[in-house]
Amino acid sequence: MRDVVTVSDGSRIALRGYGATDGAPDRTILLLHGLMGRASTWYRTARWLADHGTVYAIDARGHGDSAASTPGPWPTERFVADVVEVLEYLGPAVLIGHSMGGLHAWETAAARPDLVDALVVEDMAPDHRGRTAAPWVAWFDAMPETFDSLAAVRDAFGWPRPTVGDYLAECVREGPDGYRLLTPHALAAAIAGEWGERDFWTGVAAVRCPTLLLQAEDTAIASEQMTDMARLIPQARHVKVPGTGHLLHDDAPDRYRELVTEFLTGSTR
Repeated sequence: MRDVVTVSDGSRIALRGYGATDGAPDRTILLLHGLMGRASTWYRTARWLADHGTVYAIDARGHGDSAASTPGPWPTERFVADVVEVLEYLGPAVLIGHSMGGLHAWETAAARPDLVDALVVEDMAPDHRGRTAAPWVAWFDAMPETFDSLAAVRDAFGWPRPTVGDYLAECVREGPDGYRLLTPHALAAAIAGEWGERDFWTGVAAVRCPTLLLQAEDTAIASEQMTDMARLIPQARHVKVPGTGHLLHDDAPDRYRELVTEFLTGSTR
């Protein structure tokens, strides 16, 4: 099922429904993707999550099929407002967020605890001050603007971890001149640039729902920050998963499923 939620500033947020399996709990699960991602990057995860509730995923504004009414970049508060308005449409939910989506998930839980039953945050930290997106932008600038095939996208982005190539192959659209990324890397860099100018510890400290914090072993985030997050959130568990990069749920899908399933079966309210 595909739907669109028109939010308060007139933007249209694309919503993908994955449904629930027979006998699944009466629970809503909303998936929030990472920077440059889209709802469909959750496809494999959503299939088994349907055993645990009715699963939805959104395209964040500026990503996938979501159309923003104003040009980006947008502050984190605007992304969070979009999630809040989607939850007002769906009802309270478990939020599962990867990277940027993890930030939006905990900030939503802090702003509107009545709408968030539980949280899963994957490989995101609240304080990136002093860092810039320059190395990342240089990497993208070295890439062609268009790609001849999906295989070319996978080859370009799939080293050293093929899962990154697979992820970005979901985040392109074919046009007359080839495949282009749905979110221009300059826009993505501008969105991420905000994270180097402020921190989000206040939001972390305001979270009161059950929370699972999953950290990759090979990660660009400050390694101690998710440990500190677990100390601030009263009902938090922090797990570092060996052998994983930033796309933890794709690098170790069986372990990710085990951890999230354990969490969901113990966090109903």
